[in-house]
Amino acid sequence: MSFDTPISTLFTRGTPLRSLEFFPPKDDAGVETLKHTAQALVSLKPDFVSVTYGAGGSTRERTAQVSALLRKEFLFTVMPHLTCVGHSKEELTSIADKIYSGGFRNIMALRGDPPKGSTEFVQSTYGLRYGSELVSLLKSRHPEFCLGVGGYPEKHPEAASSELDIINLKKKVDAGADFITTQLFYDNNVYFSFVERCRKAGITIPIVPGILPVLSLKQVTRFTALCGASLPAKLVDDLTHAGDDMEAQEKIGTAWALYQIKDLLKQGAPGYHLYIMNRAKTALALTAGLAS
Repeated sequence: MSFDTPISTLFTRGTPLRSLEFFPPKDDAGVETLKHTAQALVSLKPDFVSVTYGAGGSTRERTAQVSALLRKEFLFTVMPHLTCVGHSKEELTSIADKIYSGGFRNIMALRGDPPKGSTEFVQSTYGLRYGSELVSLLKSRHPEFCLGVGGYPEKHPEAASSELDIINLKKKVDAGADFITTQLFYDNNVYFSFVERCRKAGITIPIVPGILPVLSLKQVTRFTALCGASLPAKLVDDLTHAGDDMEAQEKIGTAWALYQIKDLLKQGAPGYHLYIMNRAKTALALTAGLAS
């Protein structure tokens, strides 16, 4: 059996990393659609792809299915997500063992969001409460795992302050995290300010900017409300002026993401992670724009 390359080693190449995020479909028909998306994106040759994990483990089996599919059929380096929500420590250990035995060597380790309908995280019986505890568990079980963790440039919604948020992020790093991928943002100054604060706090691992290309004003308003990110006035104005023209709104969103990525790379970001919503169109358009 072959084993995936640890993503941490890719940062030493000196070239920016490109990665994409998939989410597990709800049914078999959705899996077929995802296959078509993955096939369209093979030509982009991303350095790795990640697969999300539903709140409460609601997509646990689908995450495993999609991760194996993307690795076997499309030869992607795959980073499955794993969260604390809805699992005991014993269950998390068992899942980690299965991921490891499957040849995967990268995991996105997250505390996880509350299940749908809940507003706050509740620790499972015999489970873990913090992402740092999950990082520690995974590293102690399989030291070869390369672990990514999440970071919030504009503060986690549940954090009492930005300072405390950075302190908690540092705990994940000290527990063994290898790199950070940020939550979405639309103002690059927010990202660079976040990186600066992390460095001052002693966080030295790579911090990869997470980019969600806008599909519509309605979509981006919903997402930013959930994660506490802000929207630049110009982006809102441009999307508003597009009215009900969804194609025009998507073009505006793609152009904004393209500007963000070019500027981020120019200023030294270690790469970028695209939240593609299982859509190939925008990722292909951005790649073409970056190549021109």
